Amino acid sequence: MLAGAGLATAGTGALQAMQPSFLEPSQAQVESETDDSAIAIVPGLGNPTAGNFVADIVQDAGQAVVRIDASRTVTSQVPEAFQNPFFREFFGDLPESQQRVESGVGSGFIVSTDGIIFTNAHVVDGSDTVQVTLKDGRVVDGTVVGTDPLTDVAVIDIDADNLPTVPLSDSNQLQPGEWAIAIGNPLGLDNTVTVGIVSATGRTSGQIGVTDKRVDFIQTDAAINPGNSGGPLLNERGEVIGMNTAIIQNAQGIGFAIPINDVGRIAEQLVTQGQVDHPYVGIRMVALTDQNRAAIAAQTGLNVQDESGILIADVVRNSPADRAGLQQGDILVSVGGQPVTEAGQVQDRVEAAGVGSNLSLQVRRKVRVETLAVQPEALPISLSDPWIRLYSHHPNGSVNLGTPIFFA
Repeated sequence: MLAGAGLATAGTGALQAMQPSFLEPSQAQVESETDDSAIAIVPGLGNPTAGNFVADIVQDAGQAVVRIDASRTVTSQVPEAFQNPFFREFFGDLPESQQRVESGVGSGFIVSTDGIIFTNAHVVDGSDTVQVTLKDGRVVDGTVVGTDPLTDVAVIDIDADNLPTVPLSDSNQLQPGEWAIAIGNPLGLDNTVTVGIVSATGRTSGQIGVTDKRVDFIQTDAAINPGNSGGPLLNERGEVIGMNTAIIQNAQGIGFAIPINDVGRIAEQLVTQGQVDHPYVGIRMVALTDQNRAAIAAQTGLNVQDESGILIADVVRNSPADRAGLQQGDILVSVGGQPVTEAGQVQDRVEAAGVGSNLSLQVRRKVRVETLAVQPEALPISLSDPWIRLYSHHPNGSVNLGTPIFFA
């Protein structure tokens, strides 16, 4: 605990040093806004003497991209049956437990000269050791400052100075069609560069099949493979616009990145607090679309054929929603006074409301419309908590809708 506190304190200074990178526009952004000559559809196009803009970016920003090797020791119990004297006669005495080491490779990028690195939570979560390989070949031990599984963001700290860094962009200004350059270590192939465009922005967690995540995504056709996780997605100015994080199995040319503004917001809390407090109310929900109304009615007996809004499929016992009086089968029609038609909107408004606030929920219950007040609480971090088990493992409980279930 004391060591962790020391790291958080040291990291706070590092974070303050890097804040201008993502809170203020970069010099390249300012120049492009004030000098029309700096704007080009394709950097370097029409200028035979100009260098390859991708190569220039890789030469510069690529110095701050690192390889992350994480390992953990997993203990498994030998089945009790093998302790039977009958089996011992054939196999000898077996230990009651066996250990094996699991390892994985990911990517990350340096955002402060004294060693703060952003990566994905799934790259380092549960690891015993983390080693960071810098572009110059140095291998240094890393310490995990914090991880946030709900957004898949993690922060690593390494003991080094005068490190190269990569500037961060404003992902809120990102538009489909802009250049996208990915740098990372896919399949263990270090320093791999792929190029494409931003295919779309604002992809919801439900659209890409990770409904337990509390973040939207950038879609890109720049090739992303296992090992790219945690690496940067860059624009044509060499600024990070997102953190590469996910692919859709069996798809080609479809990859996803977490917008860098969200990464920076989460990372700041990880550095200063060691964790992120996500507000929750304690419901499982599904949008009432034309495609799933009939399935919901058939499987639950709820008459939702002519309904619109969000069906509350389950309410977690003793959660804020339970104490506020929400019930399974309620139709959620507005949150905070604003109508909702997508489950992602509910997540966003609960997240924006914050922990301890008074949030107004309007529900339709049979023929009545009721307004209930709920106070979101911090999502419990204990893995033994029933909400975490519900949130993490998606048990069907009494409702099996065969359609994406969201949580809030």
